[in-house]
Formats: sequence, C-alpha cells, structure tokens
Amino acid sequence: MRKTTALRAAAAASAVLLLATACNSRRGQDEEGTAADGACKGQQTTGITDKTIKLGGIYPLSGPASAYGTIGKGVDTYFKSVNDKGGIDGRTVDFVVRDDGYQPPKAVEEARRLVEQEKVFAVFQTLGTPSTAAVWDYLNKRKVPQPFVATGASLWGTDDKHPWTIGWQPNYVSEARVYAKYLKDEKPKAKVAVLYQNDDFGKNLLGGFTEAVAGSGIKVIAKESYEVTDPSVSAQMSSLARSKADVLLNITTPKFGSQALAADAKNAKWNPLHIVNAVSASATVLKPVGFENVQGLVSATYFKDPADPQWADDAEMKAYKDALRKYAPGSDPTNQYNAYGWAVASSLHKALDAMKCPTREGLRDAVRDLKDVKVDMLLPGVTLATGRGDAFPIETMQLMRFKGERWQLFGEPVDTRKEFGSPAS
Repeated sequence: MRKTTALRAAAAASAVLLLATACNSRRGQDEEGTAADGACKGQQTTGITDKTIKLGGIYPLSGPASAYGTIGKGVDTYFKSVNDKGGIDGRTVDFVVRDDGYQPPKAVEEARRLVEQEKVFAVFQTLGTPSTAAVWDYLNKRKVPQPFVATGASLWGTDDKHPWTIGWQPNYVSEARVYAKYLKDEKPKAKVAVLYQNDDFGKNLLGGFTEAVAGSGIKVIAKESYEVTDPSVSAQMSSLARSKADVLLNITTPKFGSQALAADAKNAKWNPLHIVNAVSASATVLKPVGFENVQGLVSATYFKDPADPQWADDAEMKAYKDALRKYAPGSDPTNQYNAYGWAVASSLHKALDAMKCPTREGLRDAVRDLKDVKVDMLLPGVTLATGRGDAFPIETMQLMRFKGERWQLFGEPVDTRKEFGSPAS
C-alpha cells in the first residue's frame, strides 16, 4: 500500500534538467556559497568546494532497527577508499553519520543539525520510511538534496512536490510484484498469511502484493500487523499459524524478521512457504535463527551477495572486501548491509560525476537523469535509470532461495518496468 494521501503521478516539474552547456565551468565559488559564473550562478554550493564534498547520513545506530546501522559503515568505507584514490573529481568526501534510533522526531533533529550546523552538501541516505517522511518537507523547503534514501516506499518516486528527494532501491510495490509473479507461476492457488509492520513501509509492500494478486487464484486469508515498539511478534505469528495458510509473506524489519523466522521454525504443525522481504534477508537476520531452520526461505535481491562464492573473483567484490578490512576492521564482509552501503555510495559517485553544475541543483537534476548507469556491485543486468516521468532508479530484481548457509539466485532477473510498469500514485 502507499501512503494514502501522498502518492501522485511521477513529477514532471522535478525532472526539468539544465541544458548540457549550462555549466561548462566549475571555476570559482563566492563566499556566500553560490557559483561565480555561467548558468551555475546563483545555485547552491554549500558543502562543496573545489577540493571537498561534505555529505550527511542518518541511520538507526541504536534502537529496534539498529541492524541497519552498519550500512553507514559500507558507505563510509566506499568514500574512504575513493578518497585514497584522489576523491570524486578531485574532491575528497567527508561523510558525517548521525543516529536517529529509528525515531522520526529524532531524524528531524539530526537533519537540522546536518544542514544548519554541519553545512552538508546533501543528506545522502535517510533510513526508513517513517524517518524519511519526517524530514523530506524540511529538506525540500531548504532545497537540500536527499538522494537515494534507504527505503523502498513508492512515495519517493511518485510525489511531485518533493523534487529534492529520490529513492534508490526497488520500491516495495515492485518488490511485492516479484513475489506475486513467483506465486502465480509456482503456487497459483496459494493461500497467503501476511505479517507486516504497521507503518508506510509495511502497508506499501502489502498493498502492492494485494493489488498484484487481485483476480488470480491467490488469496490473502490472514493479516497481522505489529508496531515497531512491540517487544515481539509471537502473538501475531500464533494467530497466522491458525489460518493454515500455505504461504507466509514476512514484511518486517530485521529484529522482527528474526522473531518471525524463529516462531515459524518452532511451529512443527505449520510449514508454509516463507517469503521474507528484502530488507530482512540479510544473514544477520537469519543466523540467530539457525541456518538449518531457514532452508527454502525465498526473497529477492538486486545487488551481489558478499557471502555468495560465485562473486569470489569479482573485481568489485574484492575491492569492497579489501577496503572493509582496511577502513572498518572487525566488520563482517559477508554482511549484506555493508555491501548495500558500498553499492549505494558507488551509485552516488556516478551521480556526482554526472552533475552539470557542482551545485545542489546539479545533484538534484543528475539523479533524475540517469541513463542505464552501471554500478559494479549491482547484479548483472541491473542498472540505474531515471528520466522524465520515471523517478525509480532500480526496478529489476532476482529471486533467491536460502540453501545451506547462503542465498542462491534462481530464475531470471525480473524487470518490473517491463512486466508491470511503474507504480501508480
């Protein structure tokens, strides 16, 4: 489902691009932080100079979603690695991370600190639908780029009043469609039970799934929600088990994903096909449950799994693991959240390279004009693509099944743009 009153058609206004010849010069910035010549004059250069770029990120380093906090390590590792090689277009990156504890009011506080005190060029990566929604009015009013937010809500690609904000990962509606397609092909008469987080994240994915299976033989026969402040989801899982559904769609964040998987494993009388959404598919979620208890689990992904031996000789994977050992010693290189951070930072690097002006406006426009950009940590066939009427950078995913001690890809990548079109408002 979407945030009911907020979704709209893709924004034409936010897709207006500067002319290719508008910013031929990157010379000179005045003390007020505006470009000194050409069509860049008057645009914002706060946080960027000829030698530096200052970026801010907001993650739940504490609280119920703290497992996501390590994404910031992956991002920071990428930028430190790039800095050692001369930076981005000669500029070194200063990445400042703030902790919001997965609390929207705290996210607002930290966004203000990054913009007004740290003077960042952009707030890159706010994690979570609630926190991102809490800060985007402020950032758009201040005309501060909010690129590649760490949430798949379809809202970021369909709202036309926040041109400074854009997502990165496949949106939840598209992800839900991948699972719906899989069930239509493999279990066309499936009876589905759903556990979901009672916020825009959970509702968005559930709504996408419900719409995608409408009119088919697949039925959602039971739904249970939970609050992010709940201590556990054991009661919800007991209720869903009584439905006798043969598929469980698990739409949770990591803490509750682990709890749901553990509850499923303990219930010998209920053995549904268990589908877990991508945000809780990391080994850090599965390992506490015991890999022997999550065999056959299904999910979907779009970037390379650092635990998958098929990427052992991959040049980008080697670079990522070497850099993590150097800049974040003690971090687990097989943790998918670290690899996610590397992949999204690499994506921002591509967007910064594509700026026609080294300004906030230049970045705003660059992320909305990506032409099948290749990012080496993404799966083969997955590229970044945006344009007028399309503000969803990644729309291709591939299914995976857990076997042994790791995920194994199966089937072909599903380009949801071609299969279903972009999510509607």
